[in-house]
Amino acid sequence: MVAACPMPARRGTPLRVERLAEALAARGHHVELVTYHVADGPQPLDFPVHRIFRRPVYWRMPVGPSFRKLALYDPALSWKLSRVLAGRRFDVIHAHHVEGLLVALPVRLRHRIPLIYDAHTMLSAELPSYAAWLARGTFGALGGWLDGALPRRADHVVAVTTDIRDRLVAAHGLEPGRVSVVTNGVETDCFRVESPPRQDGFVRLIYTGTLAPYQDVDLLLEAFARAREVRRDLRLCFSVSSSFEPYEAAARRLGVLDAIEVLADGFGELPLRLASAAIAVLPRTSCPGIPQKLLNYMAAAKPIVASAGSAKVLEHERTGLVVRNGDASGFADAVLRLAGDPELAEKLGRAARETVEKEFSWERAAQKLELVYDRLTARAQSARGEASGRRGHA
Repeated sequence: MVAACPMPARRGTPLRVERLAEALAARGHHVELVTYHVADGPQPLDFPVHRIFRRPVYWRMPVGPSFRKLALYDPALSWKLSRVLAGRRFDVIHAHHVEGLLVALPVRLRHRIPLIYDAHTMLSAELPSYAAWLARGTFGALGGWLDGALPRRADHVVAVTTDIRDRLVAAHGLEPGRVSVVTNGVETDCFRVESPPRQDGFVRLIYTGTLAPYQDVDLLLEAFARAREVRRDLRLCFSVSSSFEPYEAAARRLGVLDAIEVLADGFGELPLRLASAAIAVLPRTSCPGIPQKLLNYMAAAKPIVASAGSAKVLEHERTGLVVRNGDASGFADAVLRLAGDPELAEKLGRAARETVEKEFSWERAAQKLELVYDRLTARAQSARGEASGRRGHA
């Protein structure tokens, strides 16, 4: 596996890489990871890891592209991958996200090993969020071109959602047989808190993860301000891995800064924090992939309010409340509805948990990957056999 990101780190891409590797290893596969020297902390990983530099750095690396990554880390990762492949035989290269694919493509030219591209998102949707306002159109166009040009260079594409698969097939002309869907899983057992904290009279909303621009935190703050005009007992908790400073001015302007709690993100603390919240919120309006926080919320049996663009596996009125994209008033109304109807909130949370227990496990994701691996390795063996036969005939 190739991961151009910090490992381990408690956010979408690194978590998917780690959990898939663990699940595959548990099913008897030998998995090795080639990745950056960066990690959130010194937590050990349960499989062999090859890092680009010997000295580890513990740092919560910001999401998104950067000059340091593109000019230094990614070329070093490509070199490290080549060295690892030269030392032993592997059946497949499983490259995560676009940077992982870019790292693996030149190496694959020398080592004729089947290459899988794990598509976590679409660049046409993500790249504009890292650009200044006037450049967003240009970044979106560049992302769209990359979405069409790069995936077809892999032998097979694994998409995190059907949305990504459908876009790759319909908009970029990939053959349907070359794209499989392998959705994320979630650790349902660790989110079961038997004794939730005692209530203190406040109704807490919780948001977890990163505060990257594409998360639409401004929309959440506006919705929260509207809801708090009706209910002064509402509190908004951010359990996040980045500074809240970019949003302090907006929160102050909206008059809600004193009702906001900001806590450092930590996977160990997450189950208890979710258990202590009344409602989980997901404001992101554009998300081709699946937010890991959504599955975490569902596993914790939380009633959820989500924008349509990131609701994905939520079913409106059955496992959560889904709001039109960009509708701050509708988002506030959904929050107030759940805050005022504990019976509905409990019903939605219970149905959400039952859904992820039944359909979203990492073992199930590993089983789907095995089918892809088997198909590619069988094809590679057949091609080698045909080539050997031609040489023998000559």
